[in-house]
Amino acid sequence: MEMRPRSFYRQLFVKGSRITARSLYGWYKNAENPFTLEQIASEFNLPLPAVQEAIAYCQANPPEIEEDQKREDALAEAMGMNDPAYKLRPTPKILSAQELARIKRS
Repeated sequence: MEMRPRSFYRQLFVKGSRITARSLYGWYKNAENPFTLEQIASEFNLPLPAVQEAIAYCQANPPEIEEDQKREDALAEAMGMNDPAYKLRPTPKILSAQELARIKRS
C-alpha cells in the first residue's frame, strides 16, 4: 500500500496502481454480490497479499477514508451533481481553482 501525494485522495492505494483500497473493499463488502479476496485479485490482476492488505486496512477504519468521502460529497455538491435536475441534464458546474483547492484541503 502507498500514499499518492498529488492525489485528491488521502487513503492508501495498492502499490504500483491507481486502485484505492476503498474501491477493493467495496467489491468485498458488496451487499448484492460480494467478491472473495481471490476473485478481487483475479478481477484486478493483483497479488492476493495486496488485496488482503487493502481489505485489512479498510477494516481498521482509518480516518482518511471517511475524510475522502466527505471531500467527494463536497465536490459533488459544489458541481451541482446533487441537484435533482442533474439527472435530466448531467452537466457539472466548472469549479475555479480556488474552489477545488478549498474542497481538497477540507
